[in-house]
Amino acid sequence: MMPTDACQYFYDGKGCGAVLKPAKGDCCVYCTYGDVKCPPTQLGDGCC
Repeated sequence: MMPTDACQYFYDGKGCGAVLKPAKGDCCVYCTYGDVKCPPTQLGDGCC
């Protein structure tokens, strides 16, 4: 679930056990791996 008021920097993959982190220049894992940018970025508020 993507948080609407904060950025999530790390994500623990439940299936594979890998820890995902954002690519350089991205503020959170959703901006790197998601289909859409995180809500703070979408709103133009920048990231946490």
